[in-house]
Amino acid sequence: MPGIRLIACLGNPGREHERDRHNAGFWLAQRYADKVGLRWTKESRFKGLTAKAGAPGAEVLLLLPQTYMNRSGQSVVALARFFKIEPGEVLVVHDELDFPPGIARLKLGGGVAGHNGLKDIAAQFGVTDFWRLRVGIGHPGDRDMVSDWVLSSPSPDDRKQIEAAIEGCIEVMPAILAGDLQGATQKLHGALKQKSAAAAGDTPSGTAGSVAASATSPSGAAAGGPPPAAPKDQSGPAPKDQNGAAPADLGGARGEGNNS
Repeated sequence: MPGIRLIACLGNPGREHERDRHNAGFWLAQRYADKVGLRWTKESRFKGLTAKAGAPGAEVLLLLPQTYMNRSGQSVVALARFFKIEPGEVLVVHDELDFPPGIARLKLGGGVAGHNGLKDIAAQFGVTDFWRLRVGIGHPGDRDMVSDWVLSSPSPDDRKQIEAAIEGCIEVMPAILAGDLQGATQKLHGALKQKSAAAAGDTPSGTAGSVAASATSPSGAAAGGPPPAAPKDQSGPAPKDQNGAAPADLGGARGEGNNS
């Protein structure tokens, strides 16, 4: 089984989207970057921000597409093709409607389940055989409400559960970077299942349930607090638009399309 060479974390650029459920991929990326001290660099040719993680000589690229969500493939696949990265060596981190907050799952391949970011990546690759790390955000219960749901902020309780799941994902990141996808999958699914059971009162207080309820960000902020600030390009000043104003996004170029 090939190892992961590219981790693409999906979201929408711009401060107006920082708290959206759709930006769960960005939240995870920034939590991890803060924890291990990564620096983001603007890559205009790939329409995104990149960083490197892992051991020297075996680094894995991290990518934050700076297109709208439904044009994520323009960024992800452009970078993958430039570095000759196969779809099976790509991990896409995204929000997942089909899972409740507090759940995250790793899997290889499958459908796109109506997720426009996944849909564009699959269309650009021509296959769906890439890895996904799905961070549950819950479902509004009505398909007509989905667009507004993903582009709005979670409740404080839901946010706490989402960030607890993100912490679980970060705990298995060393295994992912080392190419041990099977081990990462078993550890992630087992740990979050235990936390979910504990939160439901199936284990004594002071065990995994309290860990889930009191998860903190790498910077020490409580999990019930606001999502992490959007990653900032550290390669220089943000570009300016044609009117001379710096855009209120992460420093990258937005593609045409919509944000859901």
